[in-house]
Amino acid sequence: MAYRALDAERIERTIERLSQRVELRFPGSGLAGVVSELLGVARHTVETTDWISKPLVTLRVGIGLLGLVILGGLAVSLSSLQVQAGPPTLPDLAQGIESAIGDVVYVAVAVFFLMTIETRVKRRRALRAIHELRSIAHVIDMHQLTKDPEWVLARGKETGLVPTRGMTLFELSRYLDYCSEALSLTGKVAALYVQRFDDAVALDAVNEVEQLTTGLSRKIWQKLTVLYAMPPVESSPADHVDSAAPAPQPASAPTAAAAPRSAAPPV
Repeated sequence: MAYRALDAERIERTIERLSQRVELRFPGSGLAGVVSELLGVARHTVETTDWISKPLVTLRVGIGLLGLVILGGLAVSLSSLQVQAGPPTLPDLAQGIESAIGDVVYVAVAVFFLMTIETRVKRRRALRAIHELRSIAHVIDMHQLTKDPEWVLARGKETGLVPTRGMTLFELSRYLDYCSEALSLTGKVAALYVQRFDDAVALDAVNEVEQLTTGLSRKIWQKLTVLYAMPPVESSPADHVDSAAPAPQPASAPTAAAAPRSAAPPV
């Protein structure tokens, strides 16, 4: 049974460790802030899922009392009917049947509405939290959007319209891997909302979040596949020079061409 259900506390601890790893590797980065926000949402998820899984006693008592009032009103209306002496005529019989069917339908609709109030209240809260996770998934995707494998290939010149490209091949691979982990954990947090809440609408919303995170992770792993196929590069992209530039001279014989090397835009 321990492996047939998601453990909210273990998911929270996993996100906490991921947050620590991102903060140690990329301190103060936007990705660290997003994962920290995901950790806060995961901690709140435990409280929300517990609230959803428990019966709302106060609401159920109120619904029960309102249902008794409706049934009492129906009983009073039936008792006030006047019984006609003798056999009823065909028009009177048809009118009576029509009126009875209408009353039964109205009462059935009212009872169904009252019985589904609790589910709709829980569904509204679950959908609000799931929508928040969907937004976090898009924010994570925005952070990896401009992290391209070509950063470490030193091709072309910088346009100055993107953030500084100072990651090594290893750092870029770790950044993309952290994004993929964060997306996967976002889907797991969303799945907690329907683990003890049997609602088709909430389940569809969770499936949409899981499909979204899976699709975004697929884009990241396409980048990682290209990145892992590259030869290892130990230096950062800022240390590379344009392929058309002359080769730097040895340190023992510096030249004028090698002096402004750090001033050239990274590739």
